Parts: sequence; C-alpha cells; structure tokens
Amino acid sequence: MLKEGHQMTEGTHPSTVINIRSDTTVPDHVVWSLFNTLFFNWCCLGFVAYAYSVKSRDRKMVGDVVGAQAYASTAKCLNICALVTSILFFVATIVIVVLNIAAIAQAIPH
Repeated sequence: MLKEGHQMTEGTHPSTVINIRSDTTVPDHVVWSLFNTLFFNWCCLGFVAYAYSVKSRDRKMVGDVVGAQAYASTAKCLNICALVTSILFFVATIVIVVLNIAAIAQAIPH
C-alpha cells in the first residue's frame, strides 16, 4: 500500500508529488495608491500607481504571485515618486510664497 502523495502506474517507478503552498503575502499598495491619486496626483503618477495596484490585486487573486509582485513593485515605485515630487512641489510653493511676501513687505515704505 502506498502512502498519500505517492502514485504508482504500471511499468513505471513510484513518483512523489509535492504540493508547495505559497503563503507569501504580496502587498498591493491599493490604499497608498488611492491616497496618492486623491491628494498627490503629480503628473497622474498616483492614478498610474493605482492602476498597477489593481493589476497586482488581480494577479494575486488568480494565484500568480510573481506577476503580483512585479505589479506591486511598480506601484510602490510610482507611489514613492508621486509622494516625493508632490512634497517637493508643496515645499517649493511655500518657499516661493514666503519669499514673495517678504519682498512685498520690504518694497512697501514704512
């Protein structure tokens, strides 16, 4: 009698079938992408990141872990780019406004 996982056919040697279940969780970054889409959508990077996040989630649902990781990695890079460029743009805007206010304040005679 053969153990579970072993198969025997006529004229062949016994073979072992090993099923490896992948419990690796792939973060799809959907929430981060949605946040960037709504608040930091510099050059539509947030929207593109959201599209890649949804593709990653779809691949994960199908069971394609490698494809899900590839899409998630792209979404992560796009989210980082969107966040950094938006923060730099925001800081630059504040600096320009403060410098203009200072220049106007100096130009007004007291």
